[in-house]
Amino acid sequence: LQYNRVWIPDDEEVWQSAEITKNYKAGDRFLHVQLEDGTELNFPVDPAALPPLRNPDILVGENDLTALSYLHEPAVLHN
Repeated sequence: LQYNRVWIPDDEEVWQSAEITKNYKAGDRFLHVQLEDGTELNFPVDPAALPPLRNPDILVGENDLTALSYLHEPAVLHN
């Protein structure tokens, strides 16, 4: 999972994009991520509900939402 980008919930922006900076292992209570502004964060996670993955930049602005690799609320809002 390291270097994958995910969406994490945010009180102000609803969702924030973050890059995973350390491999996640089953049972870990935190996901080590870096936000787009460079802020590093230990994001608490429920192993049964990891944050949604972010689509590759090439798919941003896609007219046909069914073409997105990952189709979930943050992907639709960002697109």
